[in-house]
Amino acid sequence: MSIERFQVAVPEAVLDDLRQRLERTRWPDEIPGAGWDYGFNLGYLQELTDYWRTRFDWRAQERRINSFPHFRATVDGAGIHFIHARGLGPDPAPLVLTHGWPGSFLEMLDILPLLTDPAAHGADATDSFDVIVPSIPGFGFSDRPAAPGMDTFRVADLWLGLMDALGYRRFGLQGGDFGANVSSRLAFLHPERVIGLHLNYIPGSYRPYLGPGSPPLTPAEQKSLQDDDAWYDADGAYAHVQRTRPQTLAVAIHDSPAGLCAWLVEKYREWADCGGEVERRFSKDELLAHVTLYWVTETFHASTRLYLESPKRPLHFGPGERITVPVGIARFPLEAPFPPREWVERAYNIVRWTEMPRGGHFAALEEPQLLAEDIRAFFRPLRQ
Repeated sequence: MSIERFQVAVPEAVLDDLRQRLERTRWPDEIPGAGWDYGFNLGYLQELTDYWRTRFDWRAQERRINSFPHFRATVDGAGIHFIHARGLGPDPAPLVLTHGWPGSFLEMLDILPLLTDPAAHGADATDSFDVIVPSIPGFGFSDRPAAPGMDTFRVADLWLGLMDALGYRRFGLQGGDFGANVSSRLAFLHPERVIGLHLNYIPGSYRPYLGPGSPPLTPAEQKSLQDDDAWYDADGAYAHVQRTRPQTLAVAIHDSPAGLCAWLVEKYREWADCGGEVERRFSKDELLAHVTLYWVTETFHASTRLYLESPKRPLHFGPGERITVPVGIARFPLEAPFPPREWVERAYNIVRWTEMPRGGHFAALEEPQLLAEDIRAFFRPLRQ
Protein backbone atom coordinates (compact mmCIF):
# COMPACT_ATOMS: atom_id res chain seq x y z
CA MET A 1 0.00 0.00 0.00
CA SER A 2 1.39 3.40 -0.98
CA ILE A 3 1.04 6.33 1.41
CA GLU A 4 1.74 9.77 -0.03
CA ARG A 5 1.94 13.23 1.47
CA PHE A 6 -1.01 15.42 0.58
CA GLN A 7 -1.51 19.17 0.53
CA VAL A 8 -4.78 21.07 0.17
CA ALA A 9 -4.70 23.47 -2.78
CA VAL A 10 -8.10 24.37 -4.23
CA PRO A 11 -7.86 25.85 -7.75
CA GLU A 12 -8.60 29.57 -7.88
CA ALA A 13 -11.16 28.93 -10.62
CA VAL A 14 -13.25 26.89 -8.14
CA LEU A 15 -13.26 29.78 -5.66
CA ASP A 16 -14.11 32.29 -8.41
CA ASP A 17 -17.05 30.13 -9.48
CA LEU A 18 -18.23 29.93 -5.87
CA ARG A 19 -18.23 33.73 -5.51
CA GLN A 20 -20.05 34.15 -8.81
CA ARG A 21 -22.74 31.68 -7.82
CA LEU A 22 -23.22 33.44 -4.48
CA GLU A 23 -23.60 36.77 -6.27
CA ARG A 24 -26.31 35.31 -8.52
CA THR A 25 -28.31 33.64 -5.72
CA ARG A 26 -32.06 33.76 -6.37
CA TRP A 27 -33.52 34.28 -2.92
CA PRO A 28 -36.93 32.93 -1.87
CA ASP A 29 -39.53 35.12 -0.26
CA GLU A 30 -40.14 35.04 3.48
CA ILE A 31 -43.10 35.62 5.78
CA PRO A 32 -42.41 39.00 7.46
CA GLY A 33 -41.17 38.52 11.00
CA ALA A 34 -40.88 34.72 10.57
CA GLY A 35 -37.46 34.51 12.17
CA TRP A 36 -36.53 30.83 12.35
CA ASP A 37 -40.11 29.51 12.46
CA TYR A 38 -40.12 28.23 8.88
CA GLY A 39 -36.51 27.14 8.71
CA PHE A 40 -33.27 29.06 8.19
CA ASN A 41 -33.66 32.78 8.83
CA LEU A 42 -33.33 34.52 5.47
CA GLY A 43 -31.76 37.71 6.80
CA TYR A 44 -28.99 35.84 8.60
CA LEU A 45 -28.36 33.61 5.59
CA GLN A 46 -27.96 36.68 3.38
CA GLU A 47 -25.55 38.20 5.91
CA LEU A 48 -23.53 34.99 6.11
CA THR A 49 -23.33 34.39 2.37
CA ASP A 50 -22.40 38.04 1.72
CA TYR A 51 -19.50 37.57 4.16
CA TRP A 52 -18.63 34.32 2.38
CA ARG A 53 -18.52 36.08 -0.99
CA THR A 54 -16.69 39.26 -0.01
CA ARG A 55 -14.59 38.64 3.11
CA PHE A 56 -14.07 34.95 3.82
CA ASP A 57 -10.45 33.90 3.17
CA TRP A 58 -10.19 30.25 2.13
CA ARG A 59 -6.47 30.60 1.56
CA ALA A 60 -6.00 31.41 5.25
CA GLN A 61 -7.95 28.25 6.04
CA GLU A 62 -5.71 26.27 3.70
CA ARG A 63 -2.61 27.55 5.47
CA ARG A 64 -3.97 26.36 8.79
CA ILE A 65 -5.07 23.02 7.35
CA ASN A 66 -1.68 22.44 5.73
CA SER A 67 0.14 23.12 8.98
CA PHE A 68 -0.87 19.56 9.91
CA PRO A 69 0.65 16.46 8.25
CA HIS A 70 -1.81 15.19 5.63
CA PHE A 71 -1.61 11.98 3.65
CA ARG A 72 -3.54 9.88 1.14
CA ALA A 73 -3.54 6.10 0.98
CA THR A 74 -5.41 3.55 -1.11
CA VAL A 75 -6.98 0.98 1.21
CA ASP A 76 -8.78 -1.95 -0.41
CA GLY A 77 -9.45 0.15 -3.50
CA ALA A 78 -10.63 3.25 -1.65
CA GLY A 79 -8.60 6.45 -1.58
CA ILE A 80 -8.45 7.68 2.02
CA HIS A 81 -7.30 11.10 3.15
CA PHE A 82 -6.02 11.35 6.71
CA ILE A 83 -4.01 13.41 9.14
CA HIS A 84 -1.25 11.52 10.97
CA ALA A 85 0.11 13.70 13.78
CA ARG A 86 2.83 12.10 15.88
CA GLY A 87 2.75 12.48 19.65
CA LEU A 88 5.54 14.33 21.44
CA GLY A 89 5.45 12.39 24.71
CA PRO A 90 7.73 9.51 25.73
CA ASP A 91 5.42 6.72 24.52
CA PRO A 92 2.46 8.00 22.49
CA ALA A 93 -0.56 5.73 22.17
CA PRO A 94 -2.16 5.52 18.70
CA LEU A 95 -5.66 7.00 18.57
CA VAL A 96 -8.11 7.18 15.65
CA LEU A 97 -10.51 10.14 15.74
CA THR A 98 -13.49 9.73 13.40
CA HIS A 99 -15.81 12.58 12.47
CA GLY A 100 -19.48 12.49 11.52
CA TRP A 101 -21.97 14.46 9.41
CA PRO A 102 -22.10 17.41 8.76
CA GLY A 103 -18.57 17.40 10.09
CA SER A 104 -15.18 16.55 8.67
CA PHE A 105 -11.54 16.32 9.67
CA LEU A 106 -11.73 20.09 10.29
CA GLU A 107 -13.59 19.38 13.54
CA MET A 108 -10.43 17.84 14.98
CA LEU A 109 -7.88 20.58 14.32
CA ASP A 110 -8.31 22.30 17.69
CA ILE A 111 -8.11 19.10 19.72
CA LEU A 112 -5.16 17.60 17.85
CA PRO A 113 -2.42 19.61 19.62
CA LEU A 114 -4.03 18.91 23.00
CA LEU A 115 -3.66 15.18 22.36
CA THR A 116 -0.32 15.05 20.58
CA ASP A 117 1.50 17.51 22.84
CA PRO A 118 -0.30 17.64 26.19
CA ALA A 119 2.77 19.03 28.00
CA ALA A 120 2.54 22.21 25.92
CA HIS A 121 -1.02 22.69 27.18
CA GLY A 122 -0.53 22.17 30.90
CA ALA A 123 -1.05 18.39 30.96
CA ASP A 124 1.22 15.36 31.42
CA ALA A 125 3.50 14.42 28.52
CA THR A 126 2.88 10.73 29.24
CA ASP A 127 -0.71 11.21 28.05
CA SER A 128 0.35 11.96 24.46
CA PHE A 129 -1.11 10.22 21.42
CA ASP A 130 -0.20 9.53 17.83
CA VAL A 131 -3.44 10.87 16.34
CA ILE A 132 -4.89 9.59 13.08
CA VAL A 133 -7.84 11.56 11.66
CA PRO A 134 -9.20 9.87 8.52
CA SER A 135 -11.88 11.34 6.28
CA ILE A 136 -14.77 8.92 5.78
CA PRO A 137 -15.14 8.00 2.07
CA GLY A 138 -17.48 10.55 0.54
CA PHE A 139 -16.21 13.30 2.86
CA GLY A 140 -13.43 15.84 2.45
CA PHE A 141 -10.48 14.69 0.38
CA SER A 142 -11.19 10.96 0.52
CA ASP A 143 -12.63 9.31 -2.59
CA ARG A 144 -16.33 9.57 -3.27
CA PRO A 145 -17.71 5.99 -3.37
CA ALA A 146 -18.62 4.93 -6.91
CA ALA A 147 -20.63 1.84 -5.93
CA PRO A 148 -23.23 0.90 -3.30
CA GLY A 149 -22.22 -0.55 0.04
CA MET A 150 -20.06 2.12 1.68
CA ASP A 151 -21.67 1.75 5.11
CA THR A 152 -20.13 2.06 8.56
CA PHE A 153 -19.12 -1.62 8.60
CA ARG A 154 -17.15 -1.05 5.41
CA VAL A 155 -15.57 2.10 6.82
CA ALA A 156 -14.52 0.19 9.95
CA ASP A 157 -12.77 -2.37 7.73
CA LEU A 158 -10.97 0.43 5.88
CA TRP A 159 -9.77 1.94 9.15
CA LEU A 160 -8.36 -1.43 10.17
CA GLY A 161 -6.49 -1.64 6.87
CA LEU A 162 -5.19 1.89 7.29
CA MET A 163 -3.87 1.15 10.78
CA ASP A 164 -2.20 -2.00 9.46
CA ALA A 165 -0.49 0.09 6.77
CA LEU A 166 0.70 2.58 9.40
CA GLY A 167 2.14 -0.25 11.49
CA TYR A 168 -0.16 0.00 14.51
CA ARG A 169 -1.16 -3.37 15.93
CA ARG A 170 -3.32 -1.98 18.75
CA PHE A 171 -4.91 1.44 19.02
CA GLY A 172 -7.63 3.50 20.65
CA LEU A 173 -10.80 4.78 19.03
CA GLN A 174 -12.82 7.95 19.54
CA GLY A 175 -15.84 9.31 17.72
CA GLY A 176 -19.12 11.15 17.65
CA ASP A 177 -22.06 10.93 15.23
CA PHE A 178 -21.12 8.52 12.40
CA GLY A 179 -17.67 8.37 13.98
CA ALA A 180 -19.23 6.72 17.03
CA ASN A 181 -20.90 4.18 14.76
CA VAL A 182 -17.71 3.35 12.85
CA SER A 183 -15.68 3.15 16.06
CA SER A 184 -18.25 0.94 17.79
CA ARG A 185 -18.32 -1.50 14.88
CA LEU A 186 -14.53 -1.70 14.76
CA ALA A 187 -14.34 -2.33 18.52
CA PHE A 188 -17.05 -4.99 18.27
CA LEU A 189 -15.57 -6.81 15.28
CA HIS A 190 -11.89 -6.61 16.26
CA PRO A 191 -11.61 -6.26 20.05
CA GLU A 192 -8.11 -7.77 20.02
CA ARG A 193 -6.90 -4.68 18.12
CA VAL A 194 -8.61 -2.01 20.23
CA ILE A 195 -7.15 -0.61 23.45
CA GLY A 196 -10.31 1.26 24.33
CA LEU A 197 -13.32 3.01 22.83
CA HIS A 198 -14.26 6.58 23.76
CA LEU A 199 -17.52 8.08 22.49
CA ASN A 200 -19.35 11.39 22.79
CA TYR A 201 -22.44 10.05 21.00
CA ILE A 202 -24.41 6.80 20.96
CA PRO A 203 -25.18 5.63 17.41
CA GLY A 204 -28.80 6.14 16.43
CA SER A 205 -29.01 2.64 14.97
CA TYR A 206 -27.74 1.03 18.19
CA ARG A 207 -30.08 -1.60 19.61
CA PRO A 208 -29.04 -4.04 22.35
CA TYR A 209 -30.58 -7.48 22.61
CA LEU A 210 -34.06 -7.17 24.13
CA GLY A 211 -35.34 -10.71 23.64
CA PRO A 212 -35.97 -13.53 26.12
CA GLY A 213 -33.65 -13.40 29.11
CA SER A 214 -32.83 -9.70 28.80
CA PRO A 215 -33.68 -7.35 31.70
CA PRO A 216 -36.94 -5.41 31.29
CA LEU A 217 -36.72 -1.80 30.21
CA THR A 218 -36.34 0.66 33.05
CA PRO A 219 -38.60 3.74 33.21
CA ALA A 220 -35.64 5.85 32.06
CA GLU A 221 -35.12 3.61 29.05
CA GLN A 222 -38.79 3.70 28.13
CA LYS A 223 -38.82 7.49 28.35
CA SER A 224 -35.65 7.71 26.28
CA LEU A 225 -37.21 5.69 23.45
CA GLN A 226 -40.25 7.97 23.52
CA ASP A 227 -38.00 11.02 23.52
CA ASP A 228 -36.14 9.63 20.51
CA ASP A 229 -39.40 9.33 18.57
CA ALA A 230 -40.40 12.86 19.54
CA TRP A 231 -37.01 14.26 18.50
CA TYR A 232 -37.07 12.61 15.10
CA ASP A 233 -40.64 13.78 14.56
CA ALA A 234 -39.72 17.40 15.34
CA ASP A 235 -36.13 17.64 14.08
CA GLY A 236 -35.29 14.57 12.00
CA ALA A 237 -36.62 15.60 8.59
CA TYR A 238 -33.07 16.10 7.27
CA ALA A 239 -32.14 12.51 8.19
CA HIS A 240 -35.29 11.05 6.65
CA VAL A 241 -34.63 12.83 3.35
CA GLN A 242 -30.95 11.86 3.34
CA ARG A 243 -31.85 8.28 4.22
CA THR A 244 -34.45 7.94 1.46
CA ARG A 245 -33.80 10.50 -1.32
CA PRO A 246 -30.20 11.76 -1.14
CA GLN A 247 -29.87 12.05 -4.91
CA THR A 248 -32.95 14.25 -5.24
CA LEU A 249 -31.83 16.58 -2.47
CA ALA A 250 -28.32 16.75 -3.92
CA VAL A 251 -29.51 18.12 -7.27
CA ALA A 252 -30.51 21.36 -5.56
CA ILE A 253 -27.78 21.68 -2.93
CA HIS A 254 -24.90 20.58 -5.17
CA ASP A 255 -25.77 23.50 -7.46
CA SER A 256 -26.42 26.19 -4.82
CA PRO A 257 -23.79 27.34 -2.32
CA ALA A 258 -26.45 29.33 -0.47
CA GLY A 259 -28.55 26.18 -0.19
CA LEU A 260 -25.57 24.20 1.05
CA CYS A 261 -24.80 26.90 3.61
CA ALA A 262 -28.36 26.88 4.94
CA TRP A 263 -28.56 23.08 5.13
CA LEU A 264 -25.29 22.68 7.01
CA VAL A 265 -25.18 25.75 9.24
CA GLU A 266 -28.71 25.04 10.44
CA LYS A 267 -27.32 21.89 12.11
CA TYR A 268 -24.59 23.86 13.87
CA ARG A 269 -27.20 26.27 15.22
CA GLU A 270 -29.59 23.53 16.36
CA TRP A 271 -27.12 20.96 17.70
CA ALA A 272 -24.45 23.09 19.36
CA ASP A 273 -24.64 24.54 22.86
CA CYS A 274 -25.32 28.06 21.58
CA GLY A 275 -28.84 28.92 22.74
CA GLY A 276 -30.00 29.46 19.17
CA GLU A 277 -27.27 32.07 18.49
CA VAL A 278 -24.80 30.11 16.38
CA GLU A 279 -22.10 32.79 16.51
CA ARG A 280 -22.01 32.55 20.29
CA ARG A 281 -20.18 29.27 19.69
CA PHE A 282 -18.67 29.52 16.18
CA SER A 283 -17.31 32.41 14.17
CA LYS A 284 -18.40 33.03 10.60
CA ASP A 285 -14.96 31.86 9.48
CA GLU A 286 -15.31 28.57 11.36
CA LEU A 287 -18.76 27.91 9.93
CA LEU A 288 -17.79 28.82 6.40
CA ALA A 289 -14.62 26.75 6.49
CA HIS A 290 -16.80 23.66 6.94
CA VAL A 291 -19.28 24.71 4.27
CA THR A 292 -16.51 25.60 1.83
CA LEU A 293 -14.86 22.21 2.33
CA TYR A 294 -18.08 20.48 1.28
CA TRP A 295 -18.42 22.84 -1.70
CA VAL A 296 -14.90 22.60 -3.13
CA THR A 297 -14.74 18.81 -2.71
CA GLU A 298 -18.27 18.35 -4.14
CA THR A 299 -19.09 15.88 -1.36
CA PHE A 300 -22.55 16.86 -0.16
CA HIS A 301 -24.24 14.03 -2.03
CA ALA A 302 -21.52 11.48 -1.33
CA SER A 303 -21.60 12.26 2.40
CA THR A 304 -25.39 12.04 2.70
CA ARG A 305 -25.43 8.62 1.02
CA LEU A 306 -24.04 7.24 4.27
CA TYR A 307 -27.52 7.82 5.72
CA LEU A 308 -28.97 5.48 3.08
CA GLU A 309 -26.26 2.84 3.18
CA SER A 310 -25.71 2.37 6.92
CA PRO A 311 -29.27 1.44 8.03
CA LYS A 312 -29.06 -1.59 5.75
CA ARG A 313 -26.68 -3.04 8.36
CA PRO A 314 -27.71 -1.41 11.65
CA LEU A 315 -25.75 -1.69 14.88
CA HIS A 316 -27.97 -4.35 16.43
CA PHE A 317 -26.70 -6.89 18.95
CA GLY A 318 -27.89 -10.49 19.33
CA PRO A 319 -28.07 -12.64 22.47
CA GLY A 320 -24.78 -12.48 24.37
CA GLU A 321 -23.25 -9.98 21.97
CA ARG A 322 -21.61 -6.86 23.34
CA ILE A 323 -18.59 -4.63 22.94
CA THR A 324 -16.08 -6.07 25.39
CA VAL A 325 -13.26 -3.53 25.17
CA PRO A 326 -13.23 -0.78 27.82
CA VAL A 327 -15.61 2.03 26.88
CA GLY A 328 -15.65 5.65 28.00
CA ILE A 329 -18.64 7.92 27.42
CA ALA A 330 -18.54 11.72 27.49
CA ARG A 331 -22.11 12.99 27.60
CA PHE A 332 -22.40 16.62 26.55
CA PRO A 333 -25.65 18.19 27.78
CA LEU A 334 -26.89 19.57 24.45
CA GLU A 335 -26.28 16.28 22.61
CA ALA A 336 -29.74 14.94 21.86
CA PRO A 337 -31.16 12.40 21.72
CA PHE A 338 -28.88 10.60 24.20
CA PRO A 339 -29.96 7.39 25.98
CA PRO A 340 -29.51 6.68 29.70
CA ARG A 341 -26.50 4.78 30.95
CA GLU A 342 -28.41 1.53 31.58
CA TRP A 343 -29.45 1.39 27.91
CA VAL A 344 -25.86 1.81 26.74
CA GLU A 345 -24.52 -0.69 29.28
CA ARG A 346 -26.66 -3.45 27.78
CA ALA A 347 -24.06 -3.85 25.01
CA TYR A 348 -21.12 -1.57 25.90
CA ASN A 349 -18.52 -2.34 28.57
CA ILE A 350 -18.61 1.08 30.22
CA VAL A 351 -15.76 1.84 32.62
CA ARG A 352 -16.05 5.65 32.56
CA TRP A 353 -19.11 7.90 32.15
CA THR A 354 -18.63 11.67 32.31
CA GLU A 355 -21.45 14.21 32.50
CA MET A 356 -19.99 17.28 30.84
CA PRO A 357 -20.89 20.76 32.13
CA ARG A 358 -21.52 22.27 28.70
CA GLY A 359 -21.27 21.48 25.00
CA GLY A 360 -23.31 19.85 22.28
CA HIS A 361 -23.03 17.67 19.21
CA PHE A 362 -19.74 19.06 17.85
CA ALA A 363 -17.71 18.20 20.93
CA ALA A 364 -14.19 18.42 19.49
CA LEU A 365 -15.01 21.77 17.90
CA GLU A 366 -17.08 23.24 20.73
CA GLU A 367 -15.19 22.03 23.78
CA PRO A 368 -11.80 20.65 22.70
CA GLN A 369 -10.26 21.11 26.16
CA LEU A 370 -13.05 19.24 27.97
CA LEU A 371 -13.04 16.43 25.45
CA ALA A 372 -9.25 16.12 25.41
CA GLU A 373 -9.11 15.94 29.21
CA ASP A 374 -11.69 13.15 29.25
CA ILE A 375 -9.94 11.21 26.48
CA ARG A 376 -6.62 11.45 28.32
CA ALA A 377 -8.18 10.35 31.62
CA PHE A 378 -9.99 7.42 30.01
CA PHE A 379 -6.97 6.01 28.21
CA ARG A 380 -4.46 6.63 31.02
CA PRO A 381 -5.00 3.27 32.80
CA LEU A 382 -5.29 1.42 29.47
CA ARG A 383 -1.83 2.26 28.16
CA GLN A 384 0.57 -0.65 27.94
